[in-house]
Amino acid sequence: MFAALAGPVLAAGAPTAAKPDAAKGQTIATNVCGACHSADGSRGAPANPILQGQHPEYLVKQLGEFKSGKRDNAIMKGFASALSEEDMRNVAAFYAGKSAKPGAAKNKDLVTLGEKIYRGGIADRNIPACSGCHSPTGAGIPSQYPRLAGQHAEYTEAQLLAFRGGVRNNNAQMTGVAAKMSDREIKAVSDYIAGLQ
Repeated sequence: MFAALAGPVLAAGAPTAAKPDAAKGQTIATNVCGACHSADGSRGAPANPILQGQHPEYLVKQLGEFKSGKRDNAIMKGFASALSEEDMRNVAAFYAGKSAKPGAAKNKDLVTLGEKIYRGGIADRNIPACSGCHSPTGAGIPSQYPRLAGQHAEYTEAQLLAFRGGVRNNNAQMTGVAAKMSDREIKAVSDYIAGLQ
């Protein structure tokens, strides 16, 4: 009777995942990730994503997909291949424990269009609102959808173009959405996301 209340029982000898160690993750982040993503995953080069405040489950998933080749990037494959599952969880815990610094939209001519797409989609082309999966504030949904608020516009635009062009093919939903968007729409929503808080 009590076993049923306790939930599923692990098979004898089955390993349990250790709680992520953010201090170990910081060491890896500093020595391995810092050159491209900055020491704390903050607002480094616009071509690279901001990792501060990102959901740890999402970061682990992406690192695993770089390692397996499901997400194709020669540089990230090399780094991710050197990481164990535990290393990935530790690094993800480190970055997730940081508060993301706010960004800002730069293109005043496109920000209104970007907001319209982010909040309401484009109905006549069946493009859903970004906020439906990434939340109205850009906070995302842990393990499913990344946090977008404040992300570099240049990085977001590059990813949407990669989805549209089939270069990035690790998310069928995003490939389908980006396939229907024009360059101007992609640029607008990317810039709006950069200023989202």
